Amino acid sequence: MAVKDELRKLGLHFTPVELGEVEIMENITSEQRLELKTALLNSGLELMDDKRAVLIEKIKNVVIEMVHHTDEMIKTNFSTFLSEKLNHDYTYLANLFSEVQGTTIEQFIISHKIERIKELMIYGELNITEIAWKMNYSSVAHLSNQFKKVTGLSPSHFKQLKDKRRSPIEDIGNSNCIN
Repeated sequence: MAVKDELRKLGLHFTPVELGEVEIMENITSEQRLELKTALLNSGLELMDDKRAVLIEKIKNVVIEMVHHTDEMIKTNFSTFLSEKLNHDYTYLANLFSEVQGTTIEQFIISHKIERIKELMIYGELNITEIAWKMNYSSVAHLSNQFKKVTGLSPSHFKQLKDKRRSPIEDIGNSNCIN
C-alpha cells in the first residue's frame, strides 16, 4: 500500500508484479527515483534497483514461502524448482547467493527448516515423525542429525528446554546470526 501511495503521489503509472514489487510504466528521472527512495525509507521500506539484490531477495522469499508458509511438497528437487520459479540457471543463483550472503542456498534452507521445526515442536501439535514428514525429511534420523548439527541439541532435548530459543525469520540464514 505504501509503495502504491508513493508512486501515485509522484504521478507514476505502474502494475503490481508481486508483493512488494511493481513495474513502473514510464522512465523515471533521477529526481523522481531519489524522491521515491526517500519516501519509501520514511515508510520503513527500501527501493531495490540493484538486479542482484532483487534476485537475492527473491531467492530468500521463495525459501521462506516454501519452508514457513506452504504445506504442499514440491515435486521436483529444490534446485529445479528455484530455477523454474526465478527463470535463472541454478548454478548462477547458487553462486550469486553465496557470493553476496556468505552462505549457500542449502545452508539458508537448512537454517529456515530448523527454525520451522523448533516452531512446530513448541506448538506441540505434531510428533517428531509427523514433523519429519511435513518438513520433507527422508527419516526422523535425518531430521534429528541435522537438528543436532545446527543447534547442538537433539530434538527431544530441545523439547524439554524451558527457554525454547527461536530466531526471527529475517535473521535466519544470515552469516552474522547465531542460533
